[in-house]
Amino acid sequence: MKRAIIIVMDSVGMGELPDAGQYGDQGSNTLGNISKAVEGFKLPNLERLGLGNIDGMVGLEREHAPQAAYGRMGEMSAGKDTTTGHWEMSGIVLEKPFPVYPDGFPAEVLEPFKKAIGTDILGNVSASGTEIINRLGDQHVKTGCPIVYTSADSVFQIAAHEEVIPIEKLYEMCQTARKILVGDHAVGRVIARPFIGTSGNYTRTPRRHDYSLDPTGKTVLDAAVEKGLKVKAVGKIIDIFNKKGITDSVSTKNNMEGVDKTLEYMKEDFEGILFTNLVDFDMIFGHRNNVEGYANALIEFDGRIPEILSALKEEDMLMITADHGCDPTTPSTDHSREYVPLIVYGKGLKKNINLGTRKTFADLAATVAEYLGTGKLENGKSFLNEIK
Repeated sequence: MKRAIIIVMDSVGMGELPDAGQYGDQGSNTLGNISKAVEGFKLPNLERLGLGNIDGMVGLEREHAPQAAYGRMGEMSAGKDTTTGHWEMSGIVLEKPFPVYPDGFPAEVLEPFKKAIGTDILGNVSASGTEIINRLGDQHVKTGCPIVYTSADSVFQIAAHEEVIPIEKLYEMCQTARKILVGDHAVGRVIARPFIGTSGNYTRTPRRHDYSLDPTGKTVLDAAVEKGLKVKAVGKIIDIFNKKGITDSVSTKNNMEGVDKTLEYMKEDFEGILFTNLVDFDMIFGHRNNVEGYANALIEFDGRIPEILSALKEEDMLMITADHGCDPTTPSTDHSREYVPLIVYGKGLKKNINLGTRKTFADLAATVAEYLGTGKLENGKSFLNEIK
């Protein structure tokens, strides 16, 4: 009973890609720069698997005989956002990046949106989510107008106080925006950003919800479902793929609950894919340039690795990777265009194998497809023969 278990450490990049300069990300190295900034930083369990042995990795201990296969992946798609990264590791390579709006959204987007929701909006700027609710929260509470903002990513975000705009109404507004944001304005995600609190003390709630586009091609998730296999999603995976190619899912409040839910799914008997996203690295620490917090989150996840390995069944293939970078040591609070690490472990798979530098995240999808026998995908080169 073969299963591919994919755990995405959201934003845990490991050094700038050759084209990072085109994205303003020179010098970004999420793992490497954290290791330099935090004294005594170690990830002993991931290092034993080979994390420190990956080509180009700095700041982590090299293992004499790593217990897993290891390598790094470059992103072939244009972009550095969550959707692009996850879609590519599922087999889709995007030639055209999702649109971004550093100067805010144009009238051709906002006017029909305002007309549809029956109210004006606040903001329409590129900003940090925590900063903008503190800056515009009072005005929002006073006027009842939702706060619309974006970031360096391809996102249309709507923030609203849960006592001013009820959560279901906020979700309706996001669905309205999603219908408008198509064609040239087809952003990767529309995101509901509810918050609570009082003036000077506003905090976001866990009831965030993402509204993504349908994947633009066939993914390894689709291929698995077509074969009658299960695809179980943990965290925001279901939102990233807009429910396509997923048979079961569970939401999570934080990284550790994400690991807990992953372990619960691993106890079940099924054949197919288990796909987990651990978002805290990115959302809580990367975007807020919280170096110590990011380091502690990595250490906390590393501490759960023995549990994950112990839960693996005989034919499970565990793949630990990331979708982009978000270096908390740089002035930028946005994603960074970086290589991502790749660790591949299984009881019946080879150990201490250097998979080198993969040209595309889609190599992961191609390997999963070959392992599960779901048929060849359009993109990616399988490395299964190197680890069997």
